[in-house]
Amino acid sequence: MTRTGANVTAGITFLGAAGMVTGSRYLLETAGRRYLVDCGLFQGGRPNKQLNWNPFPTKPERIEAVLLTHAHIDHSGYLPRLVREGFRGPVFATEATVALLEILLPDSAYLQEQEAAFANKKGYSRHQPALPLYTVEEAEQALAQLRPVRFQEQVALEGLAATWHPAGHILGSAILAVQIDGSGERIVFSGDLGRYDGEVMVPPTRILEADILLVESTYGNRRHSEEPLRLRLAEVVRSVAERGGVLLIPAFAVGRTQEVLYHLRRLQQEGLAPDLPVYIDSPMAVDASQIYCRFGDDHNLDLDLLMDEEECPLRCRETYFVREVAESKRLNSMPGPAIIISASGMCTGGRILHHLKRRLPDERNVVLLVGYQAEGSRGRRLQAGAPSIRIHGEQVPVRARVATLDGLSAHADQAELLRWMASFQRPPQRTFLVHGEPGATRALAAKIGQQLGWPVARPVLGEYANLLELSESPDRSQIEGTKQSRS
Repeated sequence: MTRTGANVTAGITFLGAAGMVTGSRYLLETAGRRYLVDCGLFQGGRPNKQLNWNPFPTKPERIEAVLLTHAHIDHSGYLPRLVREGFRGPVFATEATVALLEILLPDSAYLQEQEAAFANKKGYSRHQPALPLYTVEEAEQALAQLRPVRFQEQVALEGLAATWHPAGHILGSAILAVQIDGSGERIVFSGDLGRYDGEVMVPPTRILEADILLVESTYGNRRHSEEPLRLRLAEVVRSVAERGGVLLIPAFAVGRTQEVLYHLRRLQQEGLAPDLPVYIDSPMAVDASQIYCRFGDDHNLDLDLLMDEEECPLRCRETYFVREVAESKRLNSMPGPAIIISASGMCTGGRILHHLKRRLPDERNVVLLVGYQAEGSRGRRLQAGAPSIRIHGEQVPVRARVATLDGLSAHADQAELLRWMASFQRPPQRTFLVHGEPGATRALAAKIGQQLGWPVARPVLGEYANLLELSESPDRSQIEGTKQSRS
């Protein structure tokens, strides 16, 4: 559709993170050009993972460029596959995101190669032979297409201009503002929004206006616990020490691992938790922690302390960084008490699976979940109290204690999402709720209608929206819970 007589069209297709949390992918079309905002992997149970193997809905070679909000794999991890299928354009991302992807993408590929090899060795894959989604070599090819941009820097492309603003979620995470040429429409992608008043990361940038808004809703139906975070963490650490067990913390290598280390170190300094040995069993997390020294403007930590091995706030008093596979395997026979932090955060793959397989049957141990657990993931099943979970083709009994610590989430909760949206000077013509499960999007849609009176849509996977048509005449009948008296 055209707007005010100009030869301008704009549409968006929700290729991921619609009705679910993972697989962020939004195909933006304007003036005959196609751009992909985020290029993430679907994570969680088998049905979600299978989506990664489906043919990409549009020809990758026809995509002009990819614009990334941040480095987490559910926003970036499909890039090597996209390149494998023919995408040859640039990938724009903030400088810190580029630095993290240089670690994350090869690691993701390596894990997939290893898991395919392990499945073939043990014979538990449905496919013979089991294959990785992409290889390390293909990940390296994708890295060659990265183009770093600075925060607040505007990048002019055919048909649009894009600007990245700090989102406060992890290093380099951004809110992406896109201005459409000709119509002047402003489309804002929230990416993943961080917390207000966080001790490690800066708060999300205040955005004043948008014609079309895509906002995450991961915690759209929840408030983070108001229980003092460190007191809850201290209780868990003390209970493990008393039992002589091992505390397993599945944590995303980028962001969450560093937050956990920060709070553990503070507990030690305050005398609230014993100085247990802490093993960081993730080569990627080791490298990611070092990147914090390079991008001091993204966080609140003291750079001088970060570079001091004795006083570093991201290092406990007795910290061991585990890189080699042989070292990781030795941890399985290590007696407690001790703490092991390993990826992945939702227990969908990586080294944490081997530790869970070894430690879950022992009631002395504790598994501490410190981030969002997607529907269908092993982490969600543990959180729900499953008596056993399947790992590497085997049912593993769950006798260890399973605890959850919501306060460490890097995602804004319902109140913080509403606080961020309330700072807009005028309502967007339409707000799309993405990156959330149905219950979360429904709850947030109702709150937005009640408190802000905005038009709200909850797109489904594969849905297309003509953005200019929406901005000219939003369908008021689709506003969920809107205050009808609001002018």
